[in-house]
Amino acid sequence: MWKGSLLSSRCPPAGHPALLACFLICRQGLGFNIVGGTDQQYVSNDSSIYVSRIKKDGAAYLDGRLQEGDKILAVNGRDLKDLQHKDAVELFRNAGCDVSLKIQRRLQPQNGPVGHRSDGESGGLPLAAILVPGLALAAAAVWILLRYRQRM
Repeated sequence: MWKGSLLSSRCPPAGHPALLACFLICRQGLGFNIVGGTDQQYVSNDSSIYVSRIKKDGAAYLDGRLQEGDKILAVNGRDLKDLQHKDAVELFRNAGCDVSLKIQRRLQPQNGPVGHRSDGESGGLPLAAILVPGLALAAAAVWILLRYRQRM
């Protein structure tokens, strides 16, 4: 049976920067994908390793504390700084099933995934930023069509 928990007893609210120690026990993988590395920078001028996707029903998903966009600083005490992506992947594959992660949560993802959101939060552009230009374009098209028909 899978178990997972954070070693720290308190977690800061989502959106606050934090260093967390996460301990996952799993049967079939940790249940998340990573991006980044010295050869595949995920964030400009930052070769750190980040959580890109949390797999539904995986160990990390069931635990609920690791989030997409979290920076992984260390695995089982091994620093991930200055690793190529393939070396970081290999480190995770060889980490075993009792895995300790040191992670850093950012205030806002820079150019990566948005992570888990509460029901009240939305992502992307505001609806008005999409609708207003679209409606203006449609109104201009109708006006041009009507002017064209008047001349015929």
